[in-house]
This record gives sequence, structure tokens and C-alpha cells, in this order.
Amino acid sequence: MFRNSNIVAAIIILGIDIALGLECYVCLDQDGNNGKCLQTIMTCPAEADQCMTEIRWGTTPYWQAGAEKQFYISKKCATKQTCERTMRKTMPFCTHVWYEDWRCSECCGGDRCNYFIISGGSPMVPSLLLSAASASVTLLFSTILLRA
Repeated sequence: MFRNSNIVAAIIILGIDIALGLECYVCLDQDGNNGKCLQTIMTCPAEADQCMTEIRWGTTPYWQAGAEKQFYISKKCATKQTCERTMRKTMPFCTHVWYEDWRCSECCGGDRCNYFIISGGSPMVPSLLLSAASASVTLLFSTILLRA
């Protein structure tokens, strides 16, 4: 009887451990926050208490002059210490400057909390530059027309 109760207790404890494990989206070096990055979910190991997302913007691995830049998205389970260390390491390079290579990381602590990407995911800087250029041209033409 004692042996059976130990087995039942072990099954219950393992079941609770599995049920309480953090779930994160996981992917490696995808070209956007879609496909694998939104469909692959992992139950994290017990020591992992954070979901981590790394966003890179840079040239393709087979670099050549004039090569276009693209996003690289990676998501994984991590410990809080790993998250903090990675964020400290990438912070100086988290510029979002569209013509430079950059890297950012972010962490969160809830089930599937890394679905969205807060730091990046779409080339916002080029569109902001285009908007600023359009506004400048409009202002220039309106000034010229007012003087005429």
C-alpha cells in the first residue's frame, strides 16, 4: 500500500509540474514574426521563468555589397538571469537605425507572452523618414507658393 501511494504522489507531482510549466513561442532566425514564430510553442524547463525574444536587423548571412537588410526573429525559453544578461549586452546596439545592423532583446514572464514583438518587427524608421521628407517638401512648396 505504501509503495502505491508513493507512485500516485509522484504522478501527481509530475503532473502539476508539467501543468505549471511556462509556455513560450520558440523559433530561430526567422525573417519575420509569422509562421514558426507564431505556431511553435514549447513548455519550458522548470528553471526557465521567462520568454525571451531577440530581434536583429541586418544583412543576409551571405553578405554582398548592396545586399538588402532584413529582420531576424528568435524566441525561446530563458532564465531571468539570461534575459537580464542578454538585454544588457544588446542594449547598446538596439538603435533601430534602418541603415545600420542592430540587435534588441526583450523578456516577459507569462504563458505565451512573447507572441507580439514590441521592439521591432516592421521597418518603421524608413516610413518615418519618408513621412518627414514628404512634410518637408510640402512645406517648401507652400512657402514658395505664398511668396509668389
